[in-house]
Amino acid sequence: MKKLTKTQNYSRLITDLASLIEQGRKTAVRYVNTVLVATYWLIGRRIVEYEQKGKERAGYGEELLQKLSQDLNRRFGRGFSPDNLEAMRRFYLSYPVEISETPSRKLLSEKSEVAPGELSYPKMGKNIQKIQTVSGISEALMRKFPLSWSHYRLLIRINEPLKREFYEAESIRGNWSVRQLDRQIQSMLYERTALSKRKLAVIAKAHENLSL
Repeated sequence: MKKLTKTQNYSRLITDLASLIEQGRKTAVRYVNTVLVATYWLIGRRIVEYEQKGKERAGYGEELLQKLSQDLNRRFGRGFSPDNLEAMRRFYLSYPVEISETPSRKLLSEKSEVAPGELSYPKMGKNIQKIQTVSGISEALMRKFPLSWSHYRLLIRINEPLKREFYEAESIRGNWSVRQLDRQIQSMLYERTALSKRKLAVIAKAHENLSL
C-alpha cells in the first residue's frame, strides 16, 4: 500500500513538474515576444527621429531605409528588410507613447546637441512611467504591447485610432491568433458593432464564431 502511495505521489510530482516546465516555456516565449515588439517600437522611434533631422532631402526616408536594411542585415542577418523597417516606423507613429529616458539615452541626447544630424527625442502621446530593466527597455513599455509583432503588422494598417484600439483590445480579450484577427478585420466587426444597438451581443457572437 505504501509502495502504491509513493508511485502515486511520484506521478503527481512528474505531472506538476511537466506543468511548470510548460508554463515556464510559454512565459519565456511571451516575454521574448514582448521584448521583441518593444525593441521594434524603439527602432521605429529612432528612425522617425533621425528622419526629422534630414527631412529636407528629397527621398531621404526611402534612401535611409534601404541603407539601414543593408547594414542591419549584414550585421544581424534577415529580418530588417526595408518593408519591415517601414513597418517599425509606422508602428511607432501609430502608437506614440512617451517613455522615461535611461542613462544611455540621456547621453545620446547630450550628443545630439553637439553634432547636427544626430538623434533628437520629442515628447509624444501618453506617458509611460519609469520602470527600467537591465536592457534599458522599460517593463511598462513591454506591457504596452502584449500582442505579437504579426498582430501589430496587421493593426498598423488601420488608419483610424479608435478602430485600431478596438481590434487590439478584442484580440487581447479573446486571445485571437493573427489569422483570427485578420478574419474579424475582413468581416468588418468594428463597423458592424458600431451600427448595432446590441454591440455586446455582436462582439460575443464574433468571439463565439472564432471558437468553433
